[in-house]
Amino acid sequence: MLSKKAKYALKAIFVLAQEQEPGAIKTDEIAAKAGIPKKFSEAILLELKKGGLLHSHRGRGGGYILRRKPEEINVADVIRLIDGPLALTTCTRKNNYMPCEECRDPATCEIRLVMQQVRDATVAILEGISICDAINNRLALCN
Repeated sequence: MLSKKAKYALKAIFVLAQEQEPGAIKTDEIAAKAGIPKKFSEAILLELKKGGLLHSHRGRGGGYILRRKPEEINVADVIRLIDGPLALTTCTRKNNYMPCEECRDPATCEIRLVMQQVRDATVAILEGISICDAINNRLALCN
């Protein structure tokens, strides 16, 4: 399940990607435009910065900007950064694999085989949608 924190992170990224004015956007402005509670916005933006998706500027005119172009950031990048692996089970993770406690044979486990297909489909979809695509889809639906 997508966490509320990941939803807020995506909303913040969408706000930054749609900014028309050059320069950094202040935390308060991002929170207001994205509908994110102010108390969460700073922590989320800092995590996005530490994860390499944002850059920050201090002082007057300070705030956050995207580190890469919106078309170079995909939805999976943001979700992985905030929520971790996209796999629903630990035995289907590509990184940090851990077999399930109750599994007798991971190679033949029906649940694992199904969850691998789910993981692969989920990854393909989320990696295939850039931040730019997501914004453009919303705009196309509104027009």
